[in-house]
Amino acid sequence: MCGILGVVATTPVNQLLYDGLLVLQHRGQDAAGIVTAQGSAFHMHKGSGLVRDVFRTRDMRNLQGTVGIGHCRYPTAGSAYNAAESQPFYVNSPFGIVLGHNGNLTNAEQLKRDLFRQDFRHVNTNSDSEVLLNVLAHELQENAHGFRLDPDTIFKAVEGVHRRCRGAYAVVASIAGFGLLAFRDPYGIRPLVIGQAQTEHGVEYLVASESVALDALGYKLRRDVAPGEAILVDFEGNLHSRQCAQNPSLNPCLFEYVYLARPDSVIDGISVYETRLRMGQSLAKKIKRDHPNLKIDVVIPIPDSSRPSAMELANDLGVAYREGFIKNRYIGRTFIMPGHAVRRKSVRQKLNAIGMEFKGKNVLLVDDSIVRGTTSREIVQMARESGANRVFFASASPPVRYPNVYGIDMPTSSELIANGRTDAEIAAEIGADCLIYQDLDALLADVSSVNPKVTSFETSCFSGEYVTGDVTPEYLAGVEAERNDDSLARQSSSVTQLDLNLVEAG
Repeated sequence: MCGILGVVATTPVNQLLYDGLLVLQHRGQDAAGIVTAQGSAFHMHKGSGLVRDVFRTRDMRNLQGTVGIGHCRYPTAGSAYNAAESQPFYVNSPFGIVLGHNGNLTNAEQLKRDLFRQDFRHVNTNSDSEVLLNVLAHELQENAHGFRLDPDTIFKAVEGVHRRCRGAYAVVASIAGFGLLAFRDPYGIRPLVIGQAQTEHGVEYLVASESVALDALGYKLRRDVAPGEAILVDFEGNLHSRQCAQNPSLNPCLFEYVYLARPDSVIDGISVYETRLRMGQSLAKKIKRDHPNLKIDVVIPIPDSSRPSAMELANDLGVAYREGFIKNRYIGRTFIMPGHAVRRKSVRQKLNAIGMEFKGKNVLLVDDSIVRGTTSREIVQMARESGANRVFFASASPPVRYPNVYGIDMPTSSELIANGRTDAEIAAEIGADCLIYQDLDALLADVSSVNPKVTSFETSCFSGEYVTGDVTPEYLAGVEAERNDDSLARQSSSVTQLDLNLVEAG
């Protein structure tokens, strides 16, 4: 999962891109980067860490130009600890191109072999985003006549990308001396929106992962980029668009609405906040139907994304809603941290219980999802240590039983607590007196009811059904080997030793 931005403005864009990445920081806290275009020259700065830590005043001064792209990253392919894989990526042949990518290619290894053997291109990292960049560069070379670019040539190149690339990808790219290109995969899995602003110097265009970035930067949402569509804004501010895929279909990732996106965003015409309210209503209906004798004194959310669901659930059940946990916002997301011991320690650093809200009460804890169960287990224990009489647990989403291969770095199946367990067994694992999961049909209804035009969603982590149709058991076995705790620990140890060697060499 990553956050991407691209802008064609009438004034310098360095501050604009920086501010936009801060708004999208929730989509990636591992690395950040900005590239600006000034004529045919690119200015780049990127590095590991939060946006505020990557950029200094001297870096911002060097980012000159009125066109640029930005990226904040969570690693979902390649090494989780390699600073060289921070984005945007750059290639200089046949045209200078910089690219930022949100998603994950499911045929990256085959593409990498094809690029080397057939296209005579070298990929320098393990990142599928660099593979995607080189595929785009090759398709531009194949379609450009006399190395001259025009919108038709660029759109034909995107058609070639769609034919070759599988998986999920929302992309922003800048082509030296020409303009800004953005496109979305034919299934529309990862989000991408376009907005505009009317200034005294002319119209400006901004593309971003979420509409909240447009709101914060003063741009008006124009629309979502359609699945398979490419948007091109040249240096003169002329907007071009074309459908570049055969038989595109919209299948937005359901987990965006559950957890990933900010609640104030609107994705594919669907308010994230409204979907989370409806998730709470559906949970309340299920509790009334299936657990009518459950004696609940108070509903407490696990901050932050479960708050709307918890508030609506409490309201529909007619019980008190209370804030029982205080969150330290400077601890990363625990479900992607390598190693059980590290995750367990992180939960205690991340959340602290307010004892008076638990003591002597039957507490219903509400979270957006349960992935590994590490966080849930620790939270239940914290509630008991704070004096809770009984601890019930509700998940606003269904059981997460399968890995996500489209841009969310979820664990392997064997590490997912719901894999191969019943609800009662999961409740015992996390130490809860009762566990209530949202039903998948109810969740789908909750989201689609906000925009009935969207009828299909990417649900693989809940259903095991992969919409691109190319995810085989062999591919999933490879994902398992790459993502398990032992593999991540080896990567971490290897890169740490590399860092130490570099320090000693320096």
